[in-house]
Amino acid sequence: MPIRQMKESSEQHLVIKSHLQNTMNTVQRPPKTAQNGKGPPQAHEPHNNTKQPHNQATSPPSKNRGRRRGRGGKKSDQLDVCMRPSSRPCTVAHKPVNQASCGMEMGFPTSSKSLNFAPRPGYGQVGTKCIVKANHFFAQLPDKDLNQYDVTITPEVASRTVNRAIIAELVRLYKESDLGTRLPAYDGRKSLYTAGELPFAWKEFVVKLVDEEDGINGPKREREYKVVIKFVARANMHHLGQFLAGKRADAPQEALQILDIVLRELSSKRYCPIGRSFFSPDIRAPQRLGDGLESWCGFYQSIRPTQMGLSLNIDMASAAFIEPLPVIEFVAQLLGKDVLSRPLSDSDRVKIKKALRGVKVEVTHRGNVRRKYRVSGLTSQPTRELVFPVDDNSTMKSVVEYFQEMYSFTIQHTHLPCLQVGNQKKANYLPMEACKIVEGQRYTKRLNERQITALLKVTCQRPRDRENDILQTVQHNAYDQDPYAKEFGIKISEKLASVEARILPAPWLKYHETGKEKDCLPQVGQWNMMNKKMINGMTVSRWACINFSRSVQESVARGFCNELAQMCQVSGMEFNPEPVIPIYTARPEQVEKALKHVYHASMKTKGKELELLLAILPDNNGSLYGDLKRICETDLGLISQCCLTKHVFKISKQYLANVALKINVKMGGRNTVLLDAISCRIPLVSDIPTIIFGADVTHPENGEDSSPSIAAVVASQDWPEVTKYAGLVCAQAHRQELIQDLYKTWHDPVRGTVSGGMIRDLLISFRKATGQKPLRIIFYRDGVSEGQFYQVLLYELDAIRKACASLEPNYQPLVTFIVVQKRHHTRLFAHNHRDRSSTDKSGNILPGTVVDSKICHPSEFDFYLCSHAGIQGTSRPAHYHVLWDENNFTADGIQSLTNNLCYTYARCTRSVSVVPPAYYAHLAAFRARFYLEPEMQDNNSSTGAGSGQAKGGGTKAAGESGVRPLPALKENVKRVMFYC
Repeated sequence: MPIRQMKESSEQHLVIKSHLQNTMNTVQRPPKTAQNGKGPPQAHEPHNNTKQPHNQATSPPSKNRGRRRGRGGKKSDQLDVCMRPSSRPCTVAHKPVNQASCGMEMGFPTSSKSLNFAPRPGYGQVGTKCIVKANHFFAQLPDKDLNQYDVTITPEVASRTVNRAIIAELVRLYKESDLGTRLPAYDGRKSLYTAGELPFAWKEFVVKLVDEEDGINGPKREREYKVVIKFVARANMHHLGQFLAGKRADAPQEALQILDIVLRELSSKRYCPIGRSFFSPDIRAPQRLGDGLESWCGFYQSIRPTQMGLSLNIDMASAAFIEPLPVIEFVAQLLGKDVLSRPLSDSDRVKIKKALRGVKVEVTHRGNVRRKYRVSGLTSQPTRELVFPVDDNSTMKSVVEYFQEMYSFTIQHTHLPCLQVGNQKKANYLPMEACKIVEGQRYTKRLNERQITALLKVTCQRPRDRENDILQTVQHNAYDQDPYAKEFGIKISEKLASVEARILPAPWLKYHETGKEKDCLPQVGQWNMMNKKMINGMTVSRWACINFSRSVQESVARGFCNELAQMCQVSGMEFNPEPVIPIYTARPEQVEKALKHVYHASMKTKGKELELLLAILPDNNGSLYGDLKRICETDLGLISQCCLTKHVFKISKQYLANVALKINVKMGGRNTVLLDAISCRIPLVSDIPTIIFGADVTHPENGEDSSPSIAAVVASQDWPEVTKYAGLVCAQAHRQELIQDLYKTWHDPVRGTVSGGMIRDLLISFRKATGQKPLRIIFYRDGVSEGQFYQVLLYELDAIRKACASLEPNYQPLVTFIVVQKRHHTRLFAHNHRDRSSTDKSGNILPGTVVDSKICHPSEFDFYLCSHAGIQGTSRPAHYHVLWDENNFTADGIQSLTNNLCYTYARCTRSVSVVPPAYYAHLAAFRARFYLEPEMQDNNSSTGAGSGQAKGGGTKAAGESGVRPLPALKENVKRVMFYC
């Protein structure tokens, strides 16, 4: 992606970046919370349900709790923030701080070697106990020594498949002799593993491999390889046993890796391995997805350390594969037209080239010889015009003549281009009709909406069906008969793990006093707005509507707008029934012109800006939605609400109610709040000013090698309600997972060293909104894989510390850092599918189901929470892993808080599957990607209130990393864009 001249900022802030001129008043820090998770006594003691159960299991203080970053003597070089006395209803009776116990400064570890994740503080007790089944299968720990050997193959081979074939031939030849009857497991690259030692520490073998692709008749090519096997290390199984027993904190990754490879060895030979999953057209008949693609079914498999010991996690999987069609047939499906009689256009050629580049094809014109090639391009000329030199004298021959003379193959469709195979220096031509796509190639590019819908139909399984398929997979894999599992002494249970679970109670929700129902207790994760009014309904006086749908008549659009206005009023908003200008009809391709016309026409009436723009879009609107949001939010400063044509015609009350909820929060209102929040009864939230963050990074689709990653951070902006959020987004380096702009400094010619970044700005915004300085931070981080835990925690917690210290010396609020994972393969099933009381309508486990034992980590603080009711398919519980906890949460404390927050999601009257701050961060990052397309509008990046928000540092950071900054957002949309 070309680098443009940097504008004001590399990050797009969704909250006002204030330049406050006052200085920070020193405020006495409240005493640190006790180990049982209770805060200091409140001036007005809340109800008894704030106390933790007496039988709550606890643990001694962890090594990482209560640590501080030593910054006491360093004065802030930034404009400080003034902390006002609290005027909020939740107060704390401050007791003198024990300086001996609380005044100690402790440094934060600077490497993963000195870092231990938060240990489990005990097990949760709150909720109704039940039994669920999990797709984990107990794996008996082997009692044999596991040995690792290094493998060197000469000449070097890039293909894992060929490597495996070489080692398989070596084992066939030498197992009974040189290998001492050992059956090794091989990772396809550099490592070989055995149960027990081989008779040698170093040995060289010679293996000859026949090229089976040369066909049946005639001589086949034979290649010779040298294979050197050298002893490296012995895996420490005692260490693994101690780790599984919870006696050691560090996982023996090498032992776990060996066991994982051993259990994958047989499946790697039977199926098509992709990542940690295996696919085959024989598991279930492939389903066509369209455009030359089909879905293959398969299964995911991974060995995991858990509290019950080693566990084999098995789940069903589906993926898109390229259909093994003749290339001409594939091209016809791709283009959706007959290609045999019609010439191809330039756009057709581009589409074909993009789809086939990197795809493996096999020739079909040589009888039994099925040589395989990888497509590198497409000729710009038709086959009949292609010629190439056949000797050093530059004697030219046409491709048509060559194939006729060499293979007696007559090319029929000479108007089609040829495939180019090989490298650019020596590219070979292959006629399309002489090629067939090789089976088993996964499609890694972006699917279109029709293909996604078709794939979801395949993957969407009811819980009972998914459970049965998992059990059948385990039985079919027959691990008890697996020669590799036998060799290494691994035994796998064929029964799903039965796990103790609890169903957490739903929280009471508070609505406005003027409604018939002033509060509400959700049932099975759902409720509705009947007889209720929004607790903070906003006013919409000036609004307009643009109709981009040809099928929606003006009278229909007007009727829809009237119904929506009435619903907003019924729900508790003040909504003017009349738009400021008549409904404006426009074509989708004129979106920018239409938006600017409505914006300026509305300004002419009373000279005031629009508060809300309604937009009616076609059901299939391509880039219209993204273009509209980009123009509204980065150019015009319009808050918009889009509605699809199908909903305009249907006018469902439920739909209108949901749109009213979205409009209210976009206007700055609240739909509902937790009753416990306004009653100051949430442990470790209500006692002292607490800010809750959510953070996520979204990466470009596969194949987009130059697009930046988008990082988003949101934070609560009200306390004690913790319902309203503000957010920030920024572009950063391609596929960079660490959030670069959490905290940053840069040099200003006038002010010197200046501090900024996402965390700092959100802390300032919280103070402005509440009059409070946050004394506790709860940070939910989405999208981090287990292999990145240490790296993300070290970098991002350090950034949080620095951001806090830049505001005031010694300002170090207590931090709890929690990773949220949805891309895992643990599924929970009802113990008895026939028991209707233990499932929701979709047959899934009940919302609020939490598991923190047996299938969870042996010693660390994690839990699975299914906080939502299923709609279709099998619910996926969210996995929460507390990496750092200075607030000393109990298991019940963090589990109940997380579950309760899932009922505060503003866009619907359902509990959601992921804690809302993390959900909002994901939505914000996804929305910001629209700002990159189709082209950056430089004039927008330097206009409006948002242009002054960079403070100079964003531009520098963006320039150094080669990442184009996002265009600046207008001030009035910064707090609401993630509500979509």
